[in-house]
Amino acid sequence: MSVLVGKKAPGFSTTAVIKGSEIVENFSLEQYLGKKYVIFFFYPKDFTFVCPTEIIAFQKKIEEFEKRDVAVVGCSTDSEFSHFQWLNTSQKEGGIKGVTFPIVADLDKTISTNYDVLAGEYDYDEKTGNTIFNGEPVAYRGLFLIDKEGIIRHQVVNDMPLGRSVDETLRMVDALQYCEKHGEVCPADWHEGDKAIEEKHESIANYLANN
Repeated sequence: MSVLVGKKAPGFSTTAVIKGSEIVENFSLEQYLGKKYVIFFFYPKDFTFVCPTEIIAFQKKIEEFEKRDVAVVGCSTDSEFSHFQWLNTSQKEGGIKGVTFPIVADLDKTISTNYDVLAGEYDYDEKTGNTIFNGEPVAYRGLFLIDKEGIIRHQVVNDMPLGRSVDETLRMVDALQYCEKHGEVCPADWHEGDKAIEEKHESIANYLANN
């Protein structure tokens, strides 16, 4: 698994469903450069069990992300048509109707491969001369916090049965924005309103003694 923190987020241009009902071509994260932070997250499959709980949880906190200048974008290896159908299926029937942030289609799995979250890899079968896939050709639960310059500042990758915490994602956004604004560093379990550390002027022993 690659560590992409500190590197430019891999680019792409692909099909996506936006606003819950509109299929668009050539969707790219470049539209947010210089304007917004981005939470770009992968999930394994449409019409499953853990995935809708995460996606709906992000939607419930979408205003919290928006007021922090953060765009939320989801992605799986399903097609745009599968996304569209899922987005237009009621939540009572296992759908995610009401979700408004973009859902990217990665049917050829190049995006998942470039972010190194694909649960398997392509190989060459010398006996048959065919390309084969070892593993399950879907994405792990990868999440990437990308700053306004297009640099990945935080990443986390969960195995498929393990849902992520949206509140923890918001905490990481707050920590990044605080560090950028104040030039201080955020200690363990830091939340907005907590004391941070003046890296150049305060010893860690002093911080620990007073907190």
